[in-house]
Amino acid sequence: MSSESGDTIRLDGRLTVDEVPQVYRQHLDWKANGLPSEIDLSGLEAADSSAVALLLEWLSWARKADKAIKFSNPPEALLTIAGLSQVQHLLGWEDSE
Repeated sequence: MSSESGDTIRLDGRLTVDEVPQVYRQHLDWKANGLPSEIDLSGLEAADSSAVALLLEWLSWARKADKAIKFSNPPEALLTIAGLSQVQHLLGWEDSE
């Protein structure tokens, strides 16, 4: 589901309501040990609103740790959901419309 390159993690496959709980559990260590500086979303084949919720959760972890995180290359579905939910600016995608 994910691959690492330096301080960038690339998510691959699906990130929907069926996969989000498992991905959340897989990365719980980020909460204590720190998050990557970038999460590349270009490998996602499908995503829904639960993916946006997960990204917002990771963003809150980063902010609590006083660390910046970038969510790069969001697929169109995530851009649409974030826009409709009016959270695209929180995810750093205000210029991606």
